[in-house]
Amino acid sequence: MADLFRLSASEAAARIRDGKLTSEALVRSCLERIDGREAQVKAWVHLDRDFALAQARECDRGASRGPLHGVPFAAKDIMDTADLPTEYGSPIYKGNRPKADAACVALSRAAGGVLLGKTVTTEFASRSPLGNTRNPHNPAHTPGGSSSGSAAAVGDCMVPLAFGTQTVGSVIRPASFCGCVGYKPSFGEFSTQGVKQNTASFDTVGLFARAVEDLALFRAALTGFEAKPLAAVSVNQLKIGFCRTMFWDRAEAYTKTLIEKAASALAQAGAKVADVDLGKPFEQFEAMGRRINDYEFSRGLSWERHHHWDLLSKFQRDKLAAWLNVSYEQYREAEAALDRCRGHLADAMKNIDLLLTPSALGEAPAGLASTGDTSFNILSTWTYTPCVTLPVFTGPSGLPVGIQLIGQRNQDHRLLEGAQAVYRLFAKST
Repeated sequence: MADLFRLSASEAAARIRDGKLTSEALVRSCLERIDGREAQVKAWVHLDRDFALAQARECDRGASRGPLHGVPFAAKDIMDTADLPTEYGSPIYKGNRPKADAACVALSRAAGGVLLGKTVTTEFASRSPLGNTRNPHNPAHTPGGSSSGSAAAVGDCMVPLAFGTQTVGSVIRPASFCGCVGYKPSFGEFSTQGVKQNTASFDTVGLFARAVEDLALFRAALTGFEAKPLAAVSVNQLKIGFCRTMFWDRAEAYTKTLIEKAASALAQAGAKVADVDLGKPFEQFEAMGRRINDYEFSRGLSWERHHHWDLLSKFQRDKLAAWLNVSYEQYREAEAALDRCRGHLADAMKNIDLLLTPSALGEAPAGLASTGDTSFNILSTWTYTPCVTLPVFTGPSGLPVGIQLIGQRNQDHRLLEGAQAVYRLFAKST
């Protein structure tokens, strides 16, 4: 039982389906892993062992309910759960007990998934304050955020699958920092019903896993698509755009070298690799996106501002006071600017399967004062395109460094097929 916690979701689901593994044995192995590592990693905010084991035994007694049957997963603590508290990373909601599961949680459980527990989130899924979660590869470094606990839990093999959310870079960046596979789908791909709103224009439910095929399995449960293996795609069939984005100068020197190395390896494997320059339409992209974020987030927390100002962190109070100054007219101007950028990117990607970019500036920064820079995450999030980060490199401090692949909007399955091919190429070379 000692090594069961290392199984990927796909491996575990197959063994359970074939009668070679029980859900209870898998859940017990995950709980033992948590018992041995949680004091250092601090990924979990709510964990009910009896509740988790009861779900597992129910799976073992009954027929398969779906693609996730018997497989444990974690939910970020901004997602409502009827059986566990949901506190949104804020003392305002201490002990809050929703009456229903968020749609993504309910769909996962209906497909046979076992809700293992709730993972740490930053306050209302904002950039700070971080909380106590550490990077599982080095506790002196940040795990990223705001999906801190989910990334750390999957990266540390505490659970094979976990939910996160991304409004700016809260899935891709922590997945890169913690060395797991992260997926931010096309905007609207998964329901956000029952998820505490941050910025309605950008909020996206995302996934953490250990393999690309696990993402396809999880996605099948959330969309109702048939759970079937990803089609085998050869790297030499792919057209890849090497997109340094407008933030290339912010990346660490070693990150630039590693991403260029990835582009070269893909070209040598037969992929058609060409540079993609986003150009002038994206010069104000970051400023306009931040404006939308500021406007919607500050107004979305109106009840908390008016009734529990003293229970908000100083960081949050300072930000909210400034962000409320964004006017409605400025907000609409920003929306129009981002709409134009979405059209420009769609045109740029008409003959491209994937864009290759960094997942983050580099390795997870030292300390817990920051969750890291989000520069390389906003392109996909704010243009509503799907993306995946793959843990294929190691930085100079021995911490993971991911590569990010961006697909065409609403072509998520195609992105996952291409990402699987790319991941297998790099797995062979390591």
